[in-house]
Amino acid sequence: MVRRSRRRRLQRFTRLCGREEGLRVKRSCPPCGPEPGSGGKKGRGNPVSVQLFPPELVEHIISFLPVRDIVALGQTCRYFREVCDGEGVWRRICRRLSPRLREQGAGARPWKRAAILNYTKGLYFQAFGGRRRCLSKSVAPLLAHGYRRFLPTKDHVFILDYAGTLFFLKNALVSSTLGQIQWKRACRYVVLCRGAKDFASDPRSDTVYRKYLYVLATREQPGGVGGPGGRACDCVEVYLQSSGQRVFKMTFHHSMHFKQIVLVGQETQRALLLLTEEGKIYSLVVNETQLDQPRSYTVQLALRKVSRCLPHLRVARMASNQSSTLYITDQGGVYFEVHTPGVYRDLFGTLHAFDPLDQQMPLALSLPAKILFCALGYNHLGLVDEFGRIFMQGNNRYGQLGTGDKMDRGEPTQVHYLQRPIALWCGLNHSLVLSQSSDFSKELLGCGCGAGGRLPGWPKGSASFVKLHVKVPLCACSLCSTRECLYMLSSHDIERRPTYRDLPASKATGTSESTVGTGTSQDPGGTARACEEYLSQIHSCLTLQDRMEKMKEIVGWMPLLAAQKDFFWEALNMLQRAAGGGGPGPTPPES
Repeated sequence: MVRRSRRRRLQRFTRLCGREEGLRVKRSCPPCGPEPGSGGKKGRGNPVSVQLFPPELVEHIISFLPVRDIVALGQTCRYFREVCDGEGVWRRICRRLSPRLREQGAGARPWKRAAILNYTKGLYFQAFGGRRRCLSKSVAPLLAHGYRRFLPTKDHVFILDYAGTLFFLKNALVSSTLGQIQWKRACRYVVLCRGAKDFASDPRSDTVYRKYLYVLATREQPGGVGGPGGRACDCVEVYLQSSGQRVFKMTFHHSMHFKQIVLVGQETQRALLLLTEEGKIYSLVVNETQLDQPRSYTVQLALRKVSRCLPHLRVARMASNQSSTLYITDQGGVYFEVHTPGVYRDLFGTLHAFDPLDQQMPLALSLPAKILFCALGYNHLGLVDEFGRIFMQGNNRYGQLGTGDKMDRGEPTQVHYLQRPIALWCGLNHSLVLSQSSDFSKELLGCGCGAGGRLPGWPKGSASFVKLHVKVPLCACSLCSTRECLYMLSSHDIERRPTYRDLPASKATGTSESTVGTGTSQDPGGTARACEEYLSQIHSCLTLQDRMEKMKEIVGWMPLLAAQKDFFWEALNMLQRAAGGGGPGPTPPES
């Protein structure tokens, strides 16, 4: 009886399996046409192609997808690439992301550019102190049309968008999900002003000194009685960074149009440098200690000496700190103003050409190629040329030049293992580089002093650029570091194409004309000599831990890929932890 019941159960189970398999086959393989002998059953027609739908309906359906999915769908076939790249889809997406945006701007693809700007905008920060050392995101103003640039001050953060609106991001006390009151950074926002072109504050890296915010804006001036209508004039408005209250305003003649403003000098002799659209530089001096007093001032706008002595130069951009100014021309030339002897000695290693009676005399830097952008610290600077090469110069007491040593450089020195950076920043005694790896992921590199957590993951600092323990956003484009926090701005502009050029073979590092085409195998880059120097440095270390740390620095100096550097650093960390856990072992024999 038991055997018969088992046989019956087995037969029932096999029948059910057979039915399920038959159902699966029928569902997974529907016939494309009517089966022979079936007489044309209903529901057995040909599949409908998506191309038969009206294009407006397809665009309307696709516009409800996330931006990331639309980009992925456009890479599947030619039809979806044309549909997903159309301005109709991006217009609907832009209206969904920014409902209050009325003007999409100019350009070849205005709606796509506007949608991507608003999709990728974000301000991220990581505090150096405290228990939570993770990347956080600030509040995103709904009225902002992308993010163009930002500036942290003593208490708050200011952001300028592509529509000329300047936002005031405040730090405030808010209640957490657990009901606790906590201090949050950049969690509320207000509109400070509109029609802004540029803004600046105290150029020192310490935000404690940034009391006022200078905004270069365009304002409509009312016309006189019986005269023509109002004219648009450029002006400089001064705001208190603590409250956002305007305390001072100066208006220029309607014939003068400026595009950039920087500050230089002390509070009592604050010099405002204004760059015109024609490439000329004007300056005026104000006393910040008297700005909060209700009185009128008369300031004189004068042409800067670099524009008077070199009238043929057309300046494209400026950079400044407390005691020096750097100018980059439209042809890629670099000119320097240094106002104190101490900074001049740190930058150039000598006081031979310094004239204390003529501090505005521009000094030309000798560089091998056209310079695209720069970063200016207190006593060191960084330059990036058209081939993506990084040149550092100045004081190197803490290794902030990233050259692998702590020797000062009186002229621009190339950092060979770094190329094609996205952004470069120089602080008081450390430097940061935002770069992109081969898989399009971003990483943050730093060198110099690591005190206070300013180089996350490297508390002792480093004399070469090393990868910091920071999660970098995918669309990060600029960065800034203060004493308390590290900031990164995220925004992607499709009209900003890569401007770097490929380095010609004749200009490659270490390649000489006599060895090109000879077919002889030589060591043009000095790799063998560099490896010997690395071994001698490791040999000079006394303990195993010191040798591990030195090897980590050497991995950062070597021209390796980002994945290879990460592999070696992780392997060295594993070996270092194993050696530390097992106790100090015997010193390996020297070869």
